[in-house]
Amino acid sequence: MLEGIMIGLGAAFSIQNILMVVAGCLIGTFIGMLPGLGPMSIIAIMIPVAITLGDPAAALILLAGVYYGAIFGGSTSSILLNAPGVAGTVATSFDGYPMARKGQAGKALTIAAVASFAGGTIGAILLVIFAPVLSSVALRFHSAEYFALMVVGLSAIAAFAGTGQVAKALMMTILGLILATVGEGALFSMPRFTMGLLDLQSGISFITLAMAMFALPEALFLVLNPMRGASGDGASNKITNLRFSREEGKAMIPVIGRQSIQGFFIGVLPGAGATIASFLGYAVERNIAKGDEQAEFGKGSVKGLAAPETANNAACTGSFVPLLTLGIPGSGTTAILLGALIALNVTPGPRLMIDTPEIFWAVIISMFIGNLVLLILNLPLIPYIAKILAIPRNYLIPFILFFTLMGAYIGQNNATELLMLVGLGVMATIFRFADYPLAPLLIGFILGTMLEDNFARSMQLYRGLDFIIERPMTLGLLVIALVLVLLPSYRARRARKRAEGVADGD
Repeated sequence: MLEGIMIGLGAAFSIQNILMVVAGCLIGTFIGMLPGLGPMSIIAIMIPVAITLGDPAAALILLAGVYYGAIFGGSTSSILLNAPGVAGTVATSFDGYPMARKGQAGKALTIAAVASFAGGTIGAILLVIFAPVLSSVALRFHSAEYFALMVVGLSAIAAFAGTGQVAKALMMTILGLILATVGEGALFSMPRFTMGLLDLQSGISFITLAMAMFALPEALFLVLNPMRGASGDGASNKITNLRFSREEGKAMIPVIGRQSIQGFFIGVLPGAGATIASFLGYAVERNIAKGDEQAEFGKGSVKGLAAPETANNAACTGSFVPLLTLGIPGSGTTAILLGALIALNVTPGPRLMIDTPEIFWAVIISMFIGNLVLLILNLPLIPYIAKILAIPRNYLIPFILFFTLMGAYIGQNNATELLMLVGLGVMATIFRFADYPLAPLLIGFILGTMLEDNFARSMQLYRGLDFIIERPMTLGLLVIALVLVLLPSYRARRARKRAEGVADGD
């Protein structure tokens, strides 16, 4: 390993590869800020450019830089406009946008940048240490374990529900699962619930749904409520308070530590990825928070912002474990990276770190450089990026609408997506007026397809539900899911009894 690291240091610190890191981070950050584009589309576009470089290490370093740069930059539109740039930053908007509305946009962007840097860097360290070992662990996860992992994700919905909203959160999760069934099913390649429309045969686009749930209702609320466009302390025209306090920093440290590790290991599992890591990270931190800290989640919590930003960047790094050591793509983006590797005549797998260590270790070492580059690029720009909120409301609304419509259209290159966006956006606005949480719907939609696919495969392989008993890891994950479901109710019951005891004492 030490010999490989030295080879990687020599390759990564060449002038060409450093330039590739910087270029990839710049492109990725810019693309990540634009809702709807995401790393998949830009990586696919840049594969021909990468191939012309001739050096596989330089090409992969460039594409990897675009990938984690997009995850890093995707938080900007989530925080400032409530329009997630990439799927992995949806959870960032839950507390990032409320902070921006309080006049703390600069501080929110700083926290996101620091948490992203820490998550990516710790993830890279874990990648160096555990990559060879984790490749064998990832192979032990089969359809049954992935099904159980999706159940764990769904069991965390209580974290996204306010006081007394668990029933509403459950209803929204079920609605998300229903929407995920539109299109071709897992067992049979037959269209379902498409109402005869060919455009629905491939299902509802995640980008369209995410924009409809968050960005479009925000634009409508800006129209309906003129005061909503102003920050809570009237400081929208002057961006100050770019730093977080020492107390906030101390509160973030354990969150960053926990979510760097959790996010990395979720990223290692093929099919999990940064989106699930960010949602689970947010859910875990809210569930373990106590009292006033828990009540602050969803209203501008520092921990609620740091958790998903740390987890998604750590998961982004972790996703390179199955890609490089097994040749298994863990997400759509890493699937495109796998195609780029094959186009470059590089065969990913267990032999990669032995046959071509200069490629394997150069990519890993470049992640340390890339995360530092992203921090250096983003921190000085925060005062200027945050001034987006100083744009007058009558200009900001068309700006949000333009990027929302453009993101939905580019995602599928289909005009029908615009009609779906408007319809779902109106529905989401009604839900917000009725005080229904929208995050559980999105979680149900994201996890629904994977849940169904893996459950169907497990049922076919084991001819029934025997896989729950026969596979200990599956049973263990389902027990964790049960604990996550019962824990909020138990804590609420304890709090109620404690309150009653105090009342009786009075």
